[in-house]
Amino acid sequence: MTSRKTSSLGFKLSAISLAVLGATLGSSAFAQWAQGGYIGGNVGRTWSDFDDTAATTPAATTTLTGEDDTEVGYKLFGGYQFHPNFAVEAGFFDLGRFDASFTGAPGTLDSRTRIRGLNLDLVGIMPLSDRFSAFARIGAAYSRASADVSTTGAFVGGSSRETKWGPKFGLGLEYAFTPALAVRAEWERYNRIEDPVRGRGHVDMASLGLVYRFGAPAPAVTRVVAPPPPPPPPAPA
Repeated sequence: MTSRKTSSLGFKLSAISLAVLGATLGSSAFAQWAQGGYIGGNVGRTWSDFDDTAATTPAATTTLTGEDDTEVGYKLFGGYQFHPNFAVEAGFFDLGRFDASFTGAPGTLDSRTRIRGLNLDLVGIMPLSDRFSAFARIGAAYSRASADVSTTGAFVGGSSRETKWGPKFGLGLEYAFTPALAVRAEWERYNRIEDPVRGRGHVDMASLGLVYRFGAPAPAVTRVVAPPPPPPPPAPA
């Protein structure tokens, strides 16, 4: 009984030691297949926050009467992990369409703005085990906000577009089902987006996605060797 308890305690201590080692240096199993190229996609919820002041809607003469700041967004990306703890990632994102309505002395204005763009990020990765890892990203996003505006009264409607470079960052977790396939959960913020009607703001996205890694080795197969048969009993005298 004592030997069994000691073995169990030793196993638990070994597991804890491996987890700590994986969190600091990355486990060897993760490092073997994590390096290389990958592609993926995420879908999730987006939230926008704009200052609601621009040349077409001067705050002195108009009032914001309604807005829809929650949308569904997605992104497609490809990357290359050149180190167990670092990767570079580029992608296309669509943060959705955000609506707003203004009323003032000149009339009314309704805007519908869709935000899309391209990004380039540096991703820092901290393996937590051979399957789990946490990551953080920082990079730049080139966003294009395309607005369709309908008006009444003295306001001028039509379509307009604003493009802007801005910083972005995010945090996430990844779980590997196999060396080639993993699932991600992450949060990102796209900063300095310029809405033609509502002014400057930012958009957050919380999303889930899948990652496929190229050239991932097949998982090792453990061969079980049967124990040798027991020796025959001694012949009777």
